[in-house]
Amino acid sequence: AALARDTTTVRIGQMVTCNNYRNPALLAKMASTVDVLSNGRLDFGIGAGWYEEEFNAYGYPFPDGPERLRMLDEALQIILAMWTEPYATFEGKYYQVRGAINEPKGAQKPHIPIWIGGGGEKVTLKLVAKYGDACNISGPDPELHRHKFQVLKGHCETIGRDYNDILKTSHSFVTLLEPGQDPEQATAKRRGKRSLEEYRQGTFVGTPSEVVDHYHDLIDAGVEYFVIYFRNDLTRPDTIRLFAQEVMPNLK
Repeated sequence: AALARDTTTVRIGQMVTCNNYRNPALLAKMASTVDVLSNGRLDFGIGAGWYEEEFNAYGYPFPDGPERLRMLDEALQIILAMWTEPYATFEGKYYQVRGAINEPKGAQKPHIPIWIGGGGEKVTLKLVAKYGDACNISGPDPELHRHKFQVLKGHCETIGRDYNDILKTSHSFVTLLEPGQDPEQATAKRRGKRSLEEYRQGTFVGTPSEVVDHYHDLIDAGVEYFVIYFRNDLTRPDTIRLFAQEVMPNLK
């Protein structure tokens, strides 16, 4: 929220807010305020949550996966109502609002973009088709992205949603190597006891030219937007500078 006032062009947001940590009506009001403060630069990321240890640490109940997804479904309906209706009313199993007022509703029209994190094929991607403006798939495998997008397209066709209206994004973990840098040594602290092969299952490891080729493969699979996390042992300005100079210009 503070960055919203100290920046003017970058889009802001969390990937992803855990639904169960806040009442959805309250969360909708908080998001509306941040969107106004930033002059319409908020991307609202939300998911059902998964990290049981964090739930326990803060004293939040940790329902099973299907129930968390049912709660997310109700929450998304409330959030959209808070952003688009004069008085939001919803009677669900988990959440209720009765004539709730939310002013201002946010700067973006028709409402703040909703990013739904996760790749669950039976429920999560169906929620994206029903309520989302963007999906977010995690992992370095282009074929996985291609498959998930096809599942999403099927859900869109079932409910009559235009698949092209949904932004297809990738949650990308990268260890960026300088030319000549040894990948075993560069990933040693991050990997811990895992082998380099095991580490590569969740994180792409490569030089700038290899990263460019990897992103082009993901683009060919349907990715339109990247959310990038650098998993170098230490994310120095040099790492970000190398990415900006050697990777980004070659993706245009």
